[in-house]
Amino acid sequence: MGKSCTSSIEQLTTLCSKGLIKQAFDTFKSELLSDPSIFSHLLKACIPTKSLSLSKQLHSLLITSGCSSDKFASNHLLNLYSKIGDLQSASALFRHLPRRNIMSGNILINGFVQIGDLESAQKVFDEMPERNMATWNAMVTGLVQFEFNEEGLELFKGMHELGFSMDVFTLGSVLRGCAGLRVVNAGCQVHGYAVKCGLEFNLVVGSSLAHMYMRSGRLVEGEKVIKSMPIRNVVSWNTLIAGKAQNGQSEGVLDQYNMMKIAGFRPDKITFVSVLSSCSELATLGQGQQIHAEVIKAGVSSVVAVISTLITMYSRCGCLEDALKAFWECEGADVVLWSSVISAYGFHGRGEEAIKLFEQMEQEGFEANDVTFLSLLYACSHCGMKEKGLELFDLMVQKYGLIPKLEHYTCVVDLLGRSGCLEEAEAMIRSMPVKADAIIWITLLSACKIHKNADMARRIGQDVLRQNPEDSALYVLLSNIHASAKRWEAVSEVRTAMRDRKVKKEPGISWLEIKNKVYQFRMGDNSHPQYMAIDLYLKELRSEMKLHGYVPDTGSVLHDMDNEEKEYDLAHHSEKLAIAFGLMNTPEGVPLRVMKNLRVCIDCHVAIKYISQIKNREIIVRDASRFHHFKNGKCSCGDYW
Repeated sequence: MGKSCTSSIEQLTTLCSKGLIKQAFDTFKSELLSDPSIFSHLLKACIPTKSLSLSKQLHSLLITSGCSSDKFASNHLLNLYSKIGDLQSASALFRHLPRRNIMSGNILINGFVQIGDLESAQKVFDEMPERNMATWNAMVTGLVQFEFNEEGLELFKGMHELGFSMDVFTLGSVLRGCAGLRVVNAGCQVHGYAVKCGLEFNLVVGSSLAHMYMRSGRLVEGEKVIKSMPIRNVVSWNTLIAGKAQNGQSEGVLDQYNMMKIAGFRPDKITFVSVLSSCSELATLGQGQQIHAEVIKAGVSSVVAVISTLITMYSRCGCLEDALKAFWECEGADVVLWSSVISAYGFHGRGEEAIKLFEQMEQEGFEANDVTFLSLLYACSHCGMKEKGLELFDLMVQKYGLIPKLEHYTCVVDLLGRSGCLEEAEAMIRSMPVKADAIIWITLLSACKIHKNADMARRIGQDVLRQNPEDSALYVLLSNIHASAKRWEAVSEVRTAMRDRKVKKEPGISWLEIKNKVYQFRMGDNSHPQYMAIDLYLKELRSEMKLHGYVPDTGSVLHDMDNEEKEYDLAHHSEKLAIAFGLMNTPEGVPLRVMKNLRVCIDCHVAIKYISQIKNREIIVRDASRFHHFKNGKCSCGDYW
């Protein structure tokens, strides 16, 4: 080969390595066409361009040059088609390759996995006469990635039986499969193998091990794995933070986030999603706003998953306008963001706006998914929009071809139950194609309570309790229904059953954030430093409320006691304690945001309307199912919740 030709090759390879594909083509001389390595450089350089026309040109040149029989050049072309997503051309090329090898099959499998076509990937895998570690890893990883966890673990078992040794990629995929299935016993066996091979401290394996334990509810073991790792990276910290979030340790999430920053690691988009989600659960607006500022500083404020979490955070902290601002300021919103803001409207009882936004979403060409319809059905059920809700349920099935999940049926049962169509709601549960769970029956029982149908509640409740004897919510709801009907003997039976089965009722807790500090209250707890002052303030407030027409709803007290005791109980519900504390410790005119883990009772709902009028305060209360915005003696729910 002459000096000029050698110089041309060097120049071309340099340009390719720098990604200057156009200039590389300009230096392409006819005398280089016979060198297959030149094609390999050009084909690799074309991948970032994702240009199909350029790929086709190179394919034609490869054929006319006579280099198409070179297995390296052919595999580079196959890889190019796979990486740019043209699997039709990749498959056609694969079928006609004169010198197909294991690498060829691996490239095509990875290409199919990339677009989620696992059936085609499996077909290539099954037809391969020989496989190596990369082949098995590609298939196991693909199956687990798309949550075919059982199939992934089964394939791993076959790989192990054939004598293949696991590497860090195999272990990482298998552990993610165990996490998805929550099969901690199998995960422990893989952990043992990792220890035997000396791989337990590898960053990929260690993080996957911790994820497996924490996803299976074994938070202590997961933390132990992370803390035993001699080196940590952002993935390790994210695994620990996400694990705490998944196990309901929202305060622990914020602690770990601060420790991560102190240790010198920069949070990424995955970190922010977990941390903002925890702010949503705790309803800590101040901390959420600080983290929003850090999101902007980190340059991830345009990431869809982060924006979606910001929308949810602001919504669940009672700041609907800020949630809407985050949505409207986003460029290139997708169906995830549209669904997030529709959900925010529904959670705040703004059903009409939720439906208008859905209609706008359709007009702009976005196709709703099952999450969108779940948000819409939820909005309709909490706004009394029965006919519209049923219309949307039909639209979901008939126009969009979506198969309703149990959550969708639960929303429709709630929609019917709240509207008083109890028999219709029960008929839907008994006829739906998916198996009913305790939540959907509790939804119907809640409707029985609203409409005071104790007979239906008793009939259904007995059946459901037999199937779910450990579910405390069922006992509490049945007890409350009987108490509302003054059936004290039945109340006693339910409570005796709870004691016998050692089932404990979840206590009502309310909390609010003042100056970045969270204050928590529960009925009967007098341990707060300002309890005596709060108690006195409530007495004065109750007297003032009565002057304005407030009459305590003693029917909301579900115990057999005299009226004076009932009034005292009502006055000390956790949300009233939190509101009194908030009024005492915040400037006039500042909105109060109070969160409660259970549904607000009728008496508290009436009382807060009076308080909002007397104190000229906007009081925003988030209970277990929705937001209530109290202002000037009225509530945004229109007394329908």
